[in-house]
Amino acid sequence: MKKLLLSIAFVCFCFMQLEAQEKGTFEFGVGGGLNFVSVSDVQSNSTATRTAFNFGVTGEYYFSDRWGIKSRLIYDSKGWADGFVDSLDEFGDIQRVITDFKLNYLTIPVTANWHFGSTRKWYLNFGGYAGFLLNAEVTETGEDVKEVFKSTDFGLTFGIGYKFEVADNVKLYIEYDAQSGLADIFDNNFGDAVLNGRSSFNVGALFRL
Repeated sequence: MKKLLLSIAFVCFCFMQLEAQEKGTFEFGVGGGLNFVSVSDVQSNSTATRTAFNFGVTGEYYFSDRWGIKSRLIYDSKGWADGFVDSLDEFGDIQRVITDFKLNYLTIPVTANWHFGSTRKWYLNFGGYAGFLLNAEVTETGEDVKEVFKSTDFGLTFGIGYKFEVADNVKLYIEYDAQSGLADIFDNNFGDAVLNGRSSFNVGALFRL
């Protein structure tokens, strides 16, 4: 009986140690992925989707083995495909050019992370983001159109991912991540608000500090 009690006490002590290691842990990460981006109005009329990319760094602080708060700093390429610009030719006729619009942001999401599953390898995140416009251009002509757009964007973000350990204190992750804008991206827009939308599939590495 004494040995059984000692064994139970030892197991409980191990679990307590595991929890102590999880709580207060900080993970630093780097990663990137493919973006699928478009814009839509408040009536859900959407443009064609443009394929772009993102890359950045992330940090997560664990409050427990299940919950953490995560922030990222992302170079985030957004915009839409198959838009158009009109211009006058030398004869005064309107010429329409079909083109993609590329809007590059520095995006800062802040999310709550819920780690689930028996080994806590799955996670869900949800929260908000702020985006700061770095540049904007018409891809067909290379024309700078940054002055047409607002310098900031904000909205909601959510995602799901899975991480797996490859070495002591090193993990790889794969995830689906989405952003849904809440602010009109145009600076002077007298019609319906136009909102950013972005889905991405990402991979990266996490380092436990």
